[in-house]
Amino acid sequence: MLLYAILVFAVAAIGGLVLASSVLRGKLAPWAISALHALLGASGLVLLILVVLQGAAPGRLTAALALLVLAALGGFFLASFHLRKQVAPKVVVLVHAGVAVVGFLTLLSLLLA
Repeated sequence: MLLYAILVFAVAAIGGLVLASSVLRGKLAPWAISALHALLGASGLVLLILVVLQGAAPGRLTAALALLVLAALGGFFLASFHLRKQVAPKVVVLVHAGVAVVGFLTLLSLLLA
């Protein structure tokens, strides 16, 4: 299930790149990609939670989950701008992306170890 979570987050990251590129150019991100990005992120989190609930989760898995939950909270904040039809602040997009990347790399390190 860990592999599936990593794959889901990887696809979500591709959508995130598209969304971030729109915002960094000062444009409102496409709704369809935004919704898909959120759905994939949520699905990845559910998969990670299921892995943790199976027991004996390594510390890195818990850290990755915490980072990705933090990134998701940032994503909700970004979505609030989208709902108001405002371009999100670039710094928030960069922080959201940075936390998500660190969480993803932490998760990936489990698979590669």
